[in-house]
Amino acid sequence: MSPAKKAEAEINKDSPLEEVATLVCARLEADGISVVLSGGAAVSIYSENEYESYDLDFIPTGLARRVDHTMQALGFERQQRHWVHPHNRYWVEFPAGPVAIGEEVIHDFAERRGPAGVLRILHPTECVMDRLAWYFHNTDRQCLEQALQVARGHPINLARIKRWAAGERPHGAERFREFRSLLEESWST
Repeated sequence: MSPAKKAEAEINKDSPLEEVATLVCARLEADGISVVLSGGAAVSIYSENEYESYDLDFIPTGLARRVDHTMQALGFERQQRHWVHPHNRYWVEFPAGPVAIGEEVIHDFAERRGPAGVLRILHPTECVMDRLAWYFHNTDRQCLEQALQVARGHPINLARIKRWAAGERPHGAERFREFRSLLEESWST
């Protein structure tokens, strides 16, 4: 079986998000392309699909290189800025790096091992910060809820988030207080 046909057989309509993400990350890494998963897909993984995203955002952590060969070998087809798979509902994007949340560049990532290899992903604390950045700057309440979903299920560094939020002008400090209040309220119920 050709490598492209083998990859297509690995990704099917029932392949879950984390399996697809791990396969993409591991194959890119094998081809010398280092990426990290962020955004809503990271929330989906950390919330065990309490929030479900279909968009896998992989940000390059090294030199930006063309991903075409790897993605095509996995059975994906390019449609404008997205990569779609004919047998799966998830699509892949490659936003420009570096991996940053607000003005803070992130260099340390979590790794989750699966049968297909290693998935490099934002740590839960940085995943919360990523979602809060959208809430702070765009008043996106869905992102606030996503931050809460991750924080409820995983240990996070609230002191780090508070320090970071203080620098996110103009609303970071006040919206962080709202986030912390909602989080503490959910812990008491």
